[in-house]
Amino acid sequence: MAARFWTQAIQTLRPQYGLELLLEIKGMARSTFYYHLKALGRADRYEVEKKRICEIFHESKGRYGYRRVTMQLHNEGIAINHKTVERLMKEQGLKCLMRKKRYRSYKGTIGKIAPNVLNRDFKADRPYQKLVTDVSRIAIGDKKSFLSPVPDLFNGEVLGYDISDRADLSQINNMPDEVFTITDKLPEDRGTILHSDQGWQYRHKSYQDALQKHGIKQSMSRKGNCLDNSVMENFFGLMKSELLYANNYKSMELFKKDLKDYIEWYNNKRIKMKLKGMSPVQYRAQYLRE
Repeated sequence: MAARFWTQAIQTLRPQYGLELLLEIKGMARSTFYYHLKALGRADRYEVEKKRICEIFHESKGRYGYRRVTMQLHNEGIAINHKTVERLMKEQGLKCLMRKKRYRSYKGTIGKIAPNVLNRDFKADRPYQKLVTDVSRIAIGDKKSFLSPVPDLFNGEVLGYDISDRADLSQINNMPDEVFTITDKLPEDRGTILHSDQGWQYRHKSYQDALQKHGIKQSMSRKGNCLDNSVMENFFGLMKSELLYANNYKSMELFKKDLKDYIEWYNNKRIKMKLKGMSPVQYRAQYLRE
């Protein structure tokens, strides 16, 4: 680093004092000077890109790795190789957050178990065709809450969520109005599947009656098979990595406030490679325009 500094200083003073004199004063070999001058040239070549990479990384609050940063750069018309982005991020110390036991809601054979209609077919051809849900425990200090979101498998968009201090029936019956409002408007031949695990809440008659009332077909994972609802596992892992573990929360209330902002950002801003570099909302909007 010191050699780079002196190389830059010599290059700045070179027109005034000449290269030979400056190299003699510093005791630097000509070959060393040109080696570091070339390295400085390589660094300067990406000066603009490095600035934008840093901005994108911090705009995502450290949630974007080099692949997603590269995709955002491409979205902005900046042509750059993903390996170059990876190297420039390492040089700037920009390291994506890493993911860090999940809450299990199964409590024996209570109520009716729905068939596994989804059957690990996580690909949806249109919005609101296949929805998934689950409950995850959030622990901060001696406080705990339970998060229950409803993502759409078409684009990953979180259509609604509930966070409560108790994982009880009222939480599940408080399924956000947005979900039913959307599904109520769908044609009868375009029904919606809502998939969950075999948690006791999802087997309760009041919950199943509500789904039936709104024309939603219920689907359940097989007992003890988390891969049947792996999309939810992935969402919770991502959210906890990018939000919960990244911020060292001291207050549950602050987490709940930030969760609202995070889901807003996740739906509208967070680009996905499988969505061709678009956010979930952008991808849905493009589909509806076509």
